[in-house]
Amino acid sequence: MKYLHTMVRVTDLAASLAFYCDNLGLTELRRRESEKGRFTIVFLAAPGDETAQVELTYNWDPEVYGGGRNFGHLAYEVDDIYAACERLMAAGVIINRPPRDGYMAFVRSPDNISIELLQKGGPKPPREPWTSMPNVGAW
Repeated sequence: MKYLHTMVRVTDLAASLAFYCDNLGLTELRRRESEKGRFTIVFLAAPGDETAQVELTYNWDPEVYGGGRNFGHLAYEVDDIYAACERLMAAGVIINRPPRDGYMAFVRSPDNISIELLQKGGPKPPREPWTSMPNVGAW
């Protein structure tokens, strides 16, 4: 058995690609559009690691998706948790759970999918403004 990917449904493909690629740093691996099925699927992965893929599924006919929290979360290891959070904040992404411990942070995609960021190699020393930054919303 081999892990292939995790699929999340998205309501705005452009906004989701901006979040996952431009802000989070994933790269698009491939894309498939189905006129008959009326959907677009886009496979993404972290640069250099195509073994853990995310499939964004965009249904052309509007649907309402609820309970993104029921899904759980996607988790990515980052080289520098503080730099990653600074880059995301500069792009307008809310840091729902700041990296107060120098190790873990949570943000949400445009469709409220929780994304966990974990510091590679163990925690960094706690530092401001992160140590005193409160949680925002749900994560």
